[in-house]
Amino acid sequence: MAITTHACKLNTNTAIKFISSCSSVLHAHISTTRRPPTKSPHRPRYLHCHKLFSINRNLCCHCRAVCGRAFCQGLSSKKTLSTSASLADREIMEQQFEEFKQLLEDSGNVRERLRIIVADLDSVTRVMQADLLQVHYSSRSPEILRKAKSHIGKLKELYGQLAEVIKGTPGQYYRYHDNWRNQTNTVVFLIVYLHWLETGNLLSYAETQNALGLNPDEFGLDIEDYLIGLCNMSSELPRYVVNQVTIGDYECPKRVSKFLSDLYAAFRILNLRNDFLRKRFDGMKYDLKKVEEVLYDVKIRKLGSSGSATETKHEAS
Repeated sequence: MAITTHACKLNTNTAIKFISSCSSVLHAHISTTRRPPTKSPHRPRYLHCHKLFSINRNLCCHCRAVCGRAFCQGLSSKKTLSTSASLADREIMEQQFEEFKQLLEDSGNVRERLRIIVADLDSVTRVMQADLLQVHYSSRSPEILRKAKSHIGKLKELYGQLAEVIKGTPGQYYRYHDNWRNQTNTVVFLIVYLHWLETGNLLSYAETQNALGLNPDEFGLDIEDYLIGLCNMSSELPRYVVNQVTIGDYECPKRVSKFLSDLYAAFRILNLRNDFLRKRFDGMKYDLKKVEEVLYDVKIRKLGSSGSATETKHEAS
């Protein structure tokens, strides 16, 4: 009985060893021949090992190190490419802003040259305007008009200098136009006003350009500058009428009223928008109204041609 029991124990141990060895071999075979796991949408895909198809918990230390080095090399190569691309973009950006810097410096130099010329232009217009103020307190003396007209040559010279500066920047006329816009409005007013005092007629746009020596193909007179100059002259005429009636010229209101009526009717042809020119044009009707009021007072008081002639006889005696 004891022998039988011992034999049974030996057979049982042998069977257990045999089964464990078979299971280990089977487990090894299954682990080496199984299909790779499917890629999870929430887990990044790593580089494959030379023994296993993916990194998992069964990967040995040697294979883990090999795959880790390969993965790091991939990351470093991507980082190098992105760094080189950012450097190229930075070079392009710096080159672009260097060009901007040069353009701004050139524009600043042009504006500085224009500023000097416009300052001289402003001083000439002030002197010319001061000379024309004398017509408000005396008759239209040829000496006064000749003195004011003597400054036109200087104006031609200054506008020639402006044209030379703008010629160096082709196609940039309206970029720098604001530098001399206000002075040009005053110049047009003075020239047109001077011509009206001499002839009683309006100086046309082309004649104004010729008076200033401007070439429309290179450096011309802006139409709005001409029109604003006419509006400025309209604002000056009511004061001129009042002062002329004061010194005994009772025919002046009639002449100015007819001229302003024709000018206002011509402006009505234009389709002006709500801008500065429209505001100046709106003031023209008030100028015309002031002149008509003076003309009405002269007629009511019967200070027309007969009164003027009588006063002239008294002055002669």
